[in-house]
Parts: sequence; structure tokens; C-alpha cells
Amino acid sequence: MSDRLSFTIHELVAEIDAYADGVLRSRYGVGYNHFQFLAILADVEPSDMTRLAHCLGVTKAAVSKRVPALVEDGWITADSPAGAGRSVLLSLTPKGAALVRDAGAVLERDFADMLAAPALAGDPIDAARLNAQLNNLLAFIQSRPAAAPQE
Repeated sequence: MSDRLSFTIHELVAEIDAYADGVLRSRYGVGYNHFQFLAILADVEPSDMTRLAHCLGVTKAAVSKRVPALVEDGWITADSPAGAGRSVLLSLTPKGAALVRDAGAVLERDFADMLAAPALAGDPIDAARLNAQLNNLLAFIQSRPAAAPQE
């Protein structure tokens, strides 16, 4: 653990991701990256690969590389609408939607339980307030221009 906020946030996110990965692998047979891809798609579907890549924070090539296996395994559909050129629209299948709904509910419940754990009673965490504060911070950071490289 660190006294530096940026390190603490990074360590917290890594631990949350590792916890979620363990839960998802043991209960649903998928990793966190797989779940995250589907969960983000659920928020923006139908979506083309460019928009989904932006939402995931990866390249279009990274999304395009994953799509065939996700289609083959029945998690998503990839359709090319008439008149859309080479654009491909991605959507969840019922199987994908069920995973996002069910596993998402389990993770939300687990994290809510962690925030309400008796071990934290000395300095209680208000989950709704924390979420609102983190969303405000995220929006603020996203609104700032990228910093110029230091020379």
C-alpha cells in the first residue's frame, strides 16, 4: 500500500479486476476481459467496432480480432446492414445478455457487500456517494485536454 493516491487507485483497480476475474472464472467459466467486452457492448449496442474499441480503450484491430471467436461461441452477433458499406454492427446474443445481467449482478452485490463489511465500520463507505464522486472525477478527467509531453 502507498501514501500516493495515484498508486493506491491503481492498486485498488488491479485488486478489483483480479477479484472479478476469479469470481467470473469460477462461477461462469469466463475471464474478466471477456465479461468487460460484453458488458461494455451491452451499454452501447448495437455498436460498430470503432465505437466499441473507443469505449473499451483499445484499438479497432483488437476488437476485430476478438469478434470471430465471440460470434462462434454464441456471445455476440456481427451483422453488416445493407447500405452500410464495410461497417459491422455488434450486438449481444441472449446468451451474452444473460451473462452480463447475471454475472454483473453477482459482482455488484459482492462489491456492495465489501463496502459494507464490518471491518470498515470505523470509517464507513457510502457506496452511492463514492460512486457519484468517482463518476464526477472520471468526467472531469475526461474533459481535460491531454497533457503535452515533457521535454
